[in-house]
Amino acid sequence: MGMEQHESDQGAVVEPVDRERRKIEVELLLEGIYRMYGYDFRNYAYDSICRRIAYSVKQLGLSSVTALLELVLHEPDAMDKLLHNLTVNVTEMFRTPSLFLTFRRKVVPYLHTYPSIRLWHAGCATGEEVLSMAILLKEEGLYEKCRIYATDIHQESLVQARSGKVAISNMKQYTQNYIQSGGNRSFSDYYTVDDSGVVSFDDALMKHVIFAEHNLVTDQSFNEFHVIFCRNVMIYFNSRLQQQVHKLFYDSLSRFGVLVLGERESIRLSGYQQDYFALDESEKLYQKST
Repeated sequence: MGMEQHESDQGAVVEPVDRERRKIEVELLLEGIYRMYGYDFRNYAYDSICRRIAYSVKQLGLSSVTALLELVLHEPDAMDKLLHNLTVNVTEMFRTPSLFLTFRRKVVPYLHTYPSIRLWHAGCATGEEVLSMAILLKEEGLYEKCRIYATDIHQESLVQARSGKVAISNMKQYTQNYIQSGGNRSFSDYYTVDDSGVVSFDDALMKHVIFAEHNLVTDQSFNEFHVIFCRNVMIYFNSRLQQQVHKLFYDSLSRFGVLVLGERESIRLSGYQQDYFALDESEKLYQKST
């Protein structure tokens, strides 16, 4: 480890000895979480996980990472709060509309050739992407022969996802995204708004969706899929863990199955780049070739 000085999250200079102490504290915290609760964050990108841990220490009014470790080992409720901070739940409906438009044009024709279709949204967060895909599949005449598996590490996010509810404050952006993604109906046909301003999407969109808790770091493949979505999840993993998850996806895809990654992600250096060809490199759409 280099001896240069670094800036902490609060802007103060961190001396090398303090950096080493903090690194030890973080490693002990992550090891304790894994051994006590089974959540494995040990191979997450170090700077990213440190920022989220520092936020949790401040949020809980603690003096150190060691104090956070002591708290979560003895209070499961505190672990729930920490888990919420350690897992990233940024999502929106039809996020990156050009991806969904390209999916309609390049993947949907392939899906029409199958009598039944299985899709996996890995790291589905609060479910906006799952709702988006259900709408797209419905409009393309595919939904009735699909099963969508939506998984996440965070149980609270899954509860929200199952509800099919979103904040009305997001609907202007979601409507624009839907139109730009190639939507061919009125977006308002898919939801209702109650007197309190809560938007509820049509229950029929959830008819073929199976929500389940799944940990990409520790859990194994559970089915064979024609499409796997995992967008903006692996950017928080180190290279070792990224390769591990790529193996999971490769093992879980059927022949000619399609892998959809986030804008800042790629199959390069995954160890499996030779086993895919790019349907659209700019949109991170890859088809398994072996």
